[in-house]
Amino acid sequence: TMNVESLHVTLQQSFSADANLRSPAEDAIRNLKHVNGATAMLLQVAAEKQVQYEVRQAAAIQLKNICRECWIERSSALGYSQSDANAQKPPVLAEEDKDVVRVNLVEALMAEHEKSVRDLLAETLHSIAIHDFPEKWPTLVPTLLNTISQNNDPAKALAVHNALLALRKVCKRYEYKSKDQRGPLNEIVAKSFPLLLPLAQRLSDPSSNSLEAAMMLKQILKIFWSSTQFYLPGGDGKNPSPSLSHPDTLKPWFDILCAALIKPLPEASTGQEPRDQPTSIEERNAWPWWKVKKWSVQIMSRLFSRYGIPQYAEEEVQEFAKHFSQNVATQMLQPVCEVLNLRPSGQFCTDRVVHLCLTYVDLAIDLAPTYKMLKPHMDFLLYKVCFPTMCLTQEDVETFENDPHEFVHRQSSPLVDFYDPRMAAITVVTDLVQHRGQDVTQPLLSFMTEILQRHNAAAENEKNHVEKDGALLTFGSLSKYLLTKKKYSGEIEGLLVTSVFPDFNSPVGFLRYRACWMVQQFSSVKWSDEGTNLRNLIQFVLQRLSDPALPVQIEASKALRFLIESDGAEQTLLPVLPQLLSEYFRIMNEIGNDEVVAALQVIIDKFGDHIEPHAQALVAQLSGAFDQYCNAGEDDDDDDAAMAAAQCLECIATVLKGICEKPHLYKSLEPQLIPLVLKILGNDGDYIEYLECALDILTFLTYFPSEITPELWQAFPLIYVAFDQWAYDYLSLMVPPLQAFIAKDPAAFLKGSAALAEGTVSYADLVFAMVAKTVSNDRSSESECRQALGLFLSVLHSCPGQVDNYLPMINEIVLGKLGQQVNEEIPLTRIAIYQVLGSALYYNAPLELAELEKRGVTQQVFSKWIMDAESSMSEKFLPRKLTIMGLGSILTVPPANMPASIGSSIPALISQLVSMSIALREDAEKHAVEDAQGDQDGDAPFATAQVEEDDGHEGFGEDEDVTNEVDEAYKKALNGVSGWDDDMAKFLMGDFDDEGDDFDDDFISPLDSVDELLFLSDTLKNAFAQNPDFYQQIQSAMTADAVEAVQKIFAAATVIRTAQQQQQQQ
Repeated sequence: TMNVESLHVTLQQSFSADANLRSPAEDAIRNLKHVNGATAMLLQVAAEKQVQYEVRQAAAIQLKNICRECWIERSSALGYSQSDANAQKPPVLAEEDKDVVRVNLVEALMAEHEKSVRDLLAETLHSIAIHDFPEKWPTLVPTLLNTISQNNDPAKALAVHNALLALRKVCKRYEYKSKDQRGPLNEIVAKSFPLLLPLAQRLSDPSSNSLEAAMMLKQILKIFWSSTQFYLPGGDGKNPSPSLSHPDTLKPWFDILCAALIKPLPEASTGQEPRDQPTSIEERNAWPWWKVKKWSVQIMSRLFSRYGIPQYAEEEVQEFAKHFSQNVATQMLQPVCEVLNLRPSGQFCTDRVVHLCLTYVDLAIDLAPTYKMLKPHMDFLLYKVCFPTMCLTQEDVETFENDPHEFVHRQSSPLVDFYDPRMAAITVVTDLVQHRGQDVTQPLLSFMTEILQRHNAAAENEKNHVEKDGALLTFGSLSKYLLTKKKYSGEIEGLLVTSVFPDFNSPVGFLRYRACWMVQQFSSVKWSDEGTNLRNLIQFVLQRLSDPALPVQIEASKALRFLIESDGAEQTLLPVLPQLLSEYFRIMNEIGNDEVVAALQVIIDKFGDHIEPHAQALVAQLSGAFDQYCNAGEDDDDDDAAMAAAQCLECIATVLKGICEKPHLYKSLEPQLIPLVLKILGNDGDYIEYLECALDILTFLTYFPSEITPELWQAFPLIYVAFDQWAYDYLSLMVPPLQAFIAKDPAAFLKGSAALAEGTVSYADLVFAMVAKTVSNDRSSESECRQALGLFLSVLHSCPGQVDNYLPMINEIVLGKLGQQVNEEIPLTRIAIYQVLGSALYYNAPLELAELEKRGVTQQVFSKWIMDAESSMSEKFLPRKLTIMGLGSILTVPPANMPASIGSSIPALISQLVSMSIALREDAEKHAVEDAQGDQDGDAPFATAQVEEDDGHEGFGEDEDVTNEVDEAYKKALNGVSGWDDDMAKFLMGDFDDEGDDFDDDFISPLDSVDELLFLSDTLKNAFAQNPDFYQQIQSAMTADAVEAVQKIFAAATVIRTAQQQQQQQ
C-alpha cells in the first residue's frame, strides 16, 4: 500500500538519473489511477510548501491527468467505452475520493503562490467543474466569492487573486455556450459582479500600483471577457440581459477599461509608480500591468465589433448598440489613440497592445461618429503610427540575414493575423483607402511615391532601404484596389519597371525579397509592350530561385505560380521545365513550406501534358519530401513542415491527375506511393491529418488502372480499421477507393480476408459492417448514409450470383432506413435506397421479392418508389436506370411464382417503366447534342470576361457608416449562430446536408455496359414469349397509349441494335 510519504519518495525517484530507481517509480506513477485515495495524497504533496518545487509540480500534473481521465466513464464516438493502449478501461474515481478532492482542491489553490502549480490546480478545477458544476458542486462559487469578499485585508491578497483565477476557470466553461445554456453563468454574474466591480474600481485607480493589484485586475478583466464576449450577461435564457435595456449599468465597467488603458507605465529607471517595469521585451510582454492593458483593449475591440455598428446588430441588442455607437465607442477611442501615441513619442508599448489598438481603430473607421474624431488626425495615424509599424524593424533585418528559416516561418505563420501589429496596420491602411478613399488615397499614394523617388535619387550610402520596403509593402497591400481603378491601374506598369525591376539585382537581400513579393500582388497587370517586360520579369524571377538568401528563393518560387497564368509565360518556361523542377526540389529539401509546394503544384497542373517524362522523379521527390516534413512535424512540432507535408501529398495527386489518361504509368509509381498510403492508413491514426490526401491518392491508384496489384490490396483492410477505430468521419473519402477495389477485382474481394483483433474477417463482412455502422449511427449525416449505401451497389453489381447470403442483411439495413425516411421532405436518401433495391432485384428478383414478402412490405415499398420516381428522379440518370432495371427484372419471374401483391399492378408497372425508359433515352440524346455544341463553343462566355473597373466609388462620406453586403451577410450569419440548429452553423460544422450530392457521376460498375432500354425491350419480349396467356391479359388491361409506347420501345431497341452492329463491323 502507498501512503503520502512513500508517494513523495516515488515522485522524487521519478527524477533520478539512475534508471533502476526511475523506471519502477514511473511504473508506480502510471498505476496511481488504480490506487484508492491516490488523488487526495497527490493533492497533499502538491500543496505542501516544504516539499521540493519539482516534486510538487509533478504531483499537480498527475492529479490533473487522473482527474481528467477518471472523473467519469468516457465513451468513444461510437458509443463504446474508451480503453487505453493496453486495452484497459480507465477506472472511475470513487465518490469519496471525489468529495475529498473537491473540498481540498479549492483550499490548496487559494494558498498556492507558485504560478506553475497554481495554474495546474486551476486547470484541474476546470476539468472537474465541466462535469460537476453546478449540480454536484454547489459550494464552489459561494466559497470563491466569500474569499474574494475579503479583498480589503492585505494578508488575503494571494487568496483573493487565486479565487479570481478559479472563478475565471468556472466562467470559461460557459464562454462559448449558446444563450439557453448560460444559466449558471448568468447566476455567477448576478452574484459576483456586484463584488467584482468595486474591487476593479479600486484596483484601476491611479493610486493602485502594486503587482498584486495588476494581477487581480487582470483576472477580473478575464472574467468580464468570458462573461461578455458573446452575449451580455444576466437574463435567464428567455429574457435578455438587463444591461441591454439599461446600458448605464455597464458604464462603470467601461470607465475601468479606459482607466486601465491610459495608466502611464514609466520606465524602471525613473523610479516612478508602478515600479520595476522589466527592460527585456519578453518580460515586458508578460508584466501584469501590460497584460491589464491588453485585456482592456481586447474587451473594447470585442464590444465594438459586436455592438459598434447598429445595423449589423441583432434585433434585441439594437437599443444597446445605438447607445454604444453614439457614446461608448467615441469615449474609448481617446485612450486607444493615447496608447498608439506611445511609440511615436519614444515610449515603449507591447506589440500585442499596438495590434489590439489598431484593431479598434479599424472598427472606428467604419462608424461615422468615431471616424469624424479620427479624420483630423489622419496624418498622425497613417504616417506616425501605421507606416512605421509596417516597416521592417532592425530585428527583422537581422533575422532575415542570420536566421532565414525563422524569417520565413514568421512570414507564413497562420497566427500572424492574430498578433502581428504589422498586419493590423496594413488592414487599417487598406480599409481607409477602400472605405474613406476621398480623404486618404491621393495623399497616401503621393507620400509613398515620394519615398520611392527619394530612394532612387539618393546616393548609394544614403538610401533608406527599410523605408523603400515599407512603401512597396503599402503599394502591394493596396494592389486589389489599385488594379480595379482606371486612374491608378495605368500607372502600375511604370511603378514596377522603375522601382521594382532594379531591385531583383539589389545588393540588399530584403529588397530582392520584396521585389518577388510585389510580382505576386500585381501579377494580373496589363503589360503595354509586346511581352518584353513580362519575359524580363520571368527571367528575373527564375534567377532569384537560386538567390543566396533563402527567403528570396521562397518568394520567387511562390511568384512563379502567379506569372505562369500570364499570356506568353508558357513559351518562356516550358524549355526550362526540367531545371525549374530541380530548383523547386532543392528549395523543398532546404525548408518545408506549404506555399512553395503549392506553387510547384500549379506548375505541374499547368504543364500537365508535358509532365509525363518527369512523373517518376516528381513522385520520388515528393514522397521523400513528405517523409522528411512529416518527421519534422512529428518530432520537432514544426507546424510549417506538417502543412508542407500535406501539400506534398496534394501535389502527388496533381501529378497522378496529369497522367491519368495513361494509367499504365501508375505501375512504376506504386513502389513509392503504396508504402506512403499504408503508413498513413495504419499506425492507429498517428497521421490522421494526412488521411484525406492519402485516400485521394488511393482513389487515383484504384480508379484509373485496369487492374489492382496485390500490394495495393493491403490498403483494403486498413481502410476498415481506420474507419472503425479513428477515422469514422472520413467515410465519404473511403467509399470511392473501396468501390474501385470491388468493381476492378470482385474475385479478390470475395476471396479476401483480414486478420483483425476479433479474428479473421472476410473483406465482404468488413464492407457490410461499415455500411451497417454508418446507417444505424445517429452521428452520421444523411449524405454519409447515402455514400455508404453506394457500397451495396458495388457489391450487387460486381458479384452476380455470389452474395445471395448477404441479401437478408442488405434488406434489413435499407428497409429499416426507408422506414425512418419515408415521410422526409428531401427524398435523396430514399432515392439511394431505391438504387440498392433496384440493384438487388436485378441481381436476383425471386430472392429479393421473397425478402420483401417476408417482411410484408412489397406493395408499400413499390408504390412509394414509383411515386418518388415520378416526382424526384427526373434530373438523375443512375436512379432512373436502376429503377428500370430493378422493377423490369420482376417481369423475369414466372407468373406462378409472382407474389399476389404484385400481379395486379403489372400493367401499371410496365406503363411506368416504358415511359421512364423513353424519357431517359430522350434526355441522353439531348445531352449528347448539348455536349457536342459545348465543345464547339469552347469557353466563350468566360473568354472575354474583364476585371470590372468601378471608378465612381471613392468610399463613404464622414457622416456615413461603412456598409457592404458581404459584411452584412457575414455578420448576420455570425449573429445567427446562436444554436446549432442553424443552417449556417450546420454548414460550418460540416453537418449541412444540401440537396446536391452526386456521387453517381464517378460510379463505375459492370452495369454501365448494359443499356436499360435494350434490357427492358428484351425482358418484355421474353415475358410475352414464355407466358403468352398471362401477358395477353396484361396487355388487354393496358391503355392504348401504353401499348403504343411498348411498340415504340421495341422499335427504338431495333434501331440501337442495328447501330451497334454497324459500329462493331467498322
